[in-house]
Amino acid sequence: MKSRKLILGLLLPAMIFSSCVGDLDVNPKDPNNVMAGNLGDDPVNIKKALGKIYASFIIAGQGGREEDGEGPDISAADENFFTTTRALWNLQEITTDEAICAWGDVGIADLNTQTWSAQNPFLTALYQRLVLSITYANSFIKVTSGNPDPDVQRYVAEARFLRALAYYYLMDMFGNPPFTTEADEVGKFYPRQLDPNVNVARPMLFNYIVSELKAISPVLAAPGGVSTQANRAAAWMLLARTYLNAQVYTGTAKWDSCQMYCDSVINSGAYSLATNYRQNFSADNTYPTNPEMILAWEQDGMYTQGYVGTTFIIESSSDATYIRAEDYHGLTSNTNWNGNRARLKFAETILGVSNPGWAEGTELSTLYPDDSRIFLKVKKTTDIPSASSSGDYGIGVYKITAKNSDGTRPPSANPAYADTDFPIFRLADAYLMRAEAKFRLGEATALADLNYVRDRAYQAGEFGSNTPNHLETLTAQDIINERGREFYYEAQRRTDLIRFGQFTGSDYLWEWKGGVYEGTSTADYLNIFPLPAVEISTNPYIHQNPNY
Repeated sequence: MKSRKLILGLLLPAMIFSSCVGDLDVNPKDPNNVMAGNLGDDPVNIKKALGKIYASFIIAGQGGREEDGEGPDISAADENFFTTTRALWNLQEITTDEAICAWGDVGIADLNTQTWSAQNPFLTALYQRLVLSITYANSFIKVTSGNPDPDVQRYVAEARFLRALAYYYLMDMFGNPPFTTEADEVGKFYPRQLDPNVNVARPMLFNYIVSELKAISPVLAAPGGVSTQANRAAAWMLLARTYLNAQVYTGTAKWDSCQMYCDSVINSGAYSLATNYRQNFSADNTYPTNPEMILAWEQDGMYTQGYVGTTFIIESSSDATYIRAEDYHGLTSNTNWNGNRARLKFAETILGVSNPGWAEGTELSTLYPDDSRIFLKVKKTTDIPSASSSGDYGIGVYKITAKNSDGTRPPSANPAYADTDFPIFRLADAYLMRAEAKFRLGEATALADLNYVRDRAYQAGEFGSNTPNHLETLTAQDIINERGREFYYEAQRRTDLIRFGQFTGSDYLWEWKGGVYEGTSTADYLNIFPLPAVEISTNPYIHQNPNY
């Protein structure tokens, strides 16, 4: 059993954050009392409250009965459907070549085909969940900032990190969200954007996130330690990722800054690539058992039950015929939802093939045995007949598992839920971000960083050795392809494709992009999602993103 650092504390909350939502509209039950009770000066109680903020990114709520002030933080027909990580995964994956979903739920088909509107419930869910996490963080910081205890000051820094992370996702996906901090009043008021123009506000939010992360980094714990709690390395990784996409967010590239913070993570000496790539996506993926994991959202089949995070990814990608969760993952209850699978174009791109003619049921790892990252299986056919066709079509993905890296299940495993933490930052990303930054800056050592990651993937033994699997030259397409091989199904693909100019437009097409079987060009304004219609209709100070 992995150690319980924060989320376990949620079962014994020292304060209650609660909301009651109709149609996914976030409204506090008591807008004048976002934080109930007095935390006092006890760092133990304060740490439990901090756990609530962490948990807001991965689970629906504290559980229990809503009439008792518990239940989901946001009421919905299916509370699991609209959690942060699940909504984030949908928006980052099924809008791209990496995944397509067979389910008929309202809003899914629009994501599959890049035809969404401001009414899409998954956009609304992610937006409101992230805003709720920011509200929790603001309240926590307001109450605790004056406490001189060093532990409490570190918890405050963690809350500021989580707030910065929520703002990063809002900046990346929505461009121009409303902006609040602990300095704002607690209660009912209309939050405002930093500027009505997204092209002005987005750089301002970028600068805020960067300044916050730089300010809190010295206060956070040193690199290493449990990977379910943010430390200095997590802040450096978020800084690196923010700078990696600086040109998208601000119009000005910041490759040198991205490289600098990747250097900080790598040179800390606290992390190393896992010898077994699959360990990053197994039940024993928590640091230090897995030396690669820097930050992950904690999943535990006993304490964080819900069809969210890694449990959702496993079950939605499993089916009764080709990839049975019972066989591939060790889950035996409520299995095989048969929704998500990869599109053929993605498999062709990362494997470097065209029109492969793979037969039904082919395990692609048997055709490409050298690369340990290939957890793909052909289903009935590689063709997906329609954007909402059965999950039996396409390329099945079984990368994330509920088993340990040695193939066993944890001793106290729950048959319905995975114990596998959801990766947010891992060391391989520091190397590949640094490789890209160096490449953009014209530095020859970019190739070495990329090949270092390939060494692990190809089981070359000694990392950094000269192997036949090293690339000898490097192009921008090599970098995006390597990121696809390394990070598929980790909720990064949309952001990566946008940075390379391949998410919209016609330069890179995949099945059902734009609602056409062979794919068609889509408009660039889709690189930013619309602010939810409910936000626009209820807040007179919020301006919609262009063309929505």
